[in-house]
Amino acid sequence: MIGDEDLYFFREGTHARLYDKLGAHLQPDGGVRFAVWAPNAQAVSVVGDWNGWSDAADPMQPRPDGSGIWESVVPQAQRGHAYKYRIASRHAGYVVDKADPMAFLAEAPPATASRIWGLEHDWHDHDWMATRRARNALDAPMSIYEVHPGSWQRQDGSFLGYRELAHRLAEYVCHMGFTHVELMPITEHPFYGSWGYQTTGYFAPTARYGTPQDFMYFVDHLHQRGIGVLLDWVPSHFPNDEHGLAYFDGTHLYEHADPRQGFHPEWNSGIFNYGRNEVRSFLVSSGLFWLDRYHIDGLRVDAVASMLYLDYARKHGEWIPNRYGGRENLEAIEFLQVLNREVYRSFPDTVTIAEESTAWPNVSRPIEMGGLGFGMKWNMGWMHDDLAYMQQDPVHRRHHHGQMTFSMIYAFNENFVLPLSHDEVVYGKGSLLGKMPGDSWQQFANLRALYGYMWGHPGKKLLFMGGEFGQRREWTHEGELEWWVTGMEGHAGLQRYMAQLNRVYRDRPALWQIDFHSAGFEWVIADDAGNSVFAFLRKPREAAPPVLVVSNMTPVPRTNYRIGVPLPGYWCEVLNSDAPEYGGAGWGNLGGVETDPVRAHGRMQSINLTLPPLSTLILEHKPHA
Repeated sequence: MIGDEDLYFFREGTHARLYDKLGAHLQPDGGVRFAVWAPNAQAVSVVGDWNGWSDAADPMQPRPDGSGIWESVVPQAQRGHAYKYRIASRHAGYVVDKADPMAFLAEAPPATASRIWGLEHDWHDHDWMATRRARNALDAPMSIYEVHPGSWQRQDGSFLGYRELAHRLAEYVCHMGFTHVELMPITEHPFYGSWGYQTTGYFAPTARYGTPQDFMYFVDHLHQRGIGVLLDWVPSHFPNDEHGLAYFDGTHLYEHADPRQGFHPEWNSGIFNYGRNEVRSFLVSSGLFWLDRYHIDGLRVDAVASMLYLDYARKHGEWIPNRYGGRENLEAIEFLQVLNREVYRSFPDTVTIAEESTAWPNVSRPIEMGGLGFGMKWNMGWMHDDLAYMQQDPVHRRHHHGQMTFSMIYAFNENFVLPLSHDEVVYGKGSLLGKMPGDSWQQFANLRALYGYMWGHPGKKLLFMGGEFGQRREWTHEGELEWWVTGMEGHAGLQRYMAQLNRVYRDRPALWQIDFHSAGFEWVIADDAGNSVFAFLRKPREAAPPVLVVSNMTPVPRTNYRIGVPLPGYWCEVLNSDAPEYGGAGWGNLGGVETDPVRAHGRMQSINLTLPPLSTLILEHKPHA
């Protein structure tokens, strides 16, 4: 039941578990308790399968406390029944059937009703839950595989269900060595082509792939296989479908009334009114819900920049300044801080990650220091600069050398994730492999070199599905990935390379232990633009060997290339992107090299390397061969 304390926190904007109070809840003695927030309604009824969708059968009663919450208990309603709220507004005779904003399950699209459901599940991921704090920590390896569930794989053209997807995906991710899966939004969405980013059901996994228990099984199974599950979550905007949140009770309840604040011109969608406390409670509860009831390990919060700036995607005169005359959305800032504070207070072993595409300061810094409180932030600048560099013909890369080194100027301002996401392979952008210049061999070599450089660079890693084997066509949600190409040597070699790159990464603390402080990184060669060579050291916190990463971004092999190193002894070549098993030409250093007492790059010791064409080498120090 809804108590006085619930109402207080709901109205304050800090209620983090509304899903226990509002919505449809099966009662122990039968029937269903319904509760919905509709403060500007004249009348509300529950209409559904059991009453012939008649608004006279099961009217709801408004609470006398002025909260705007309507309640009822319906003895005839049962698990699985479809239902909506028929809302008659106080304004202009507006009557509408709305899906339940707090529903745990919806009808499979294109149907739009909610379904009565429970959230029981016998979890078997105890070992994962006991250890996930260390797995999600800032000093842990994190290699994320981004997945769109409807188009990763299919069965005879049809979607895989959550359970079948769980087994296939877990097996593949384990084989490929990724640590986490990040799902593009699985919150219920009426338009499949929105990829989940136009959400109507903020508490319901999409019924396209199964029930809540099926999705719980998915998370449970991946956890049992040692894989973390991150969820792409969208509090930035919502669609205007009639059954959804828009104009919910005949007023702009969840969104701003003024289109300069409440309508997103880029996405043709509504913008939440973050200044309304009840809306803030709704969104915070949604975020916490997935961590609580589904054991999700973290939230990747979509389009944070669109929330932070009042003038985002707007021209002069199309937006309303804040109370100080600025363009910062003060209410959105407060909401994000409340969200992150509550997530880390309630689930300190999870992580929140911001997709924030500007230079907004302190996104991943504590709220007490003026930050937004996220655990990490996508490094969109790194992604744009490095892809722009790699798309250059190698003969011209010497003139763009700084695009690859610029990220280190700001690399430790935030806790960064390096993303090569779905956004880079859609809408005419082509595939990652297609962005690479040269003939087919050079394209694969370029992509292997880029991945090696990326996995060596400070920051956690994210790669969208298909990138690991070099799909040639850009991603489309209408079918599955081009798995058939993995039978071709270039693609198969890249796939083997990515699996080994992930293993090299996970097995070497130097590559992830100090990702967010300059103590973990040191340039060796940052200025050899003429040869398009980069070399840097990654250093661990504990007594583990340092790692040297060397990239040659031209198709010219470079022999007798001397590089200064900090320690004498043997430098073992633990990964060579030009190895024949990955589709390379086989240039290399016969497994490693001994140091010489020859000064180079300000160091007393150095090694003499052969740098393969279009390659990245990863070398690890050992005292002796």
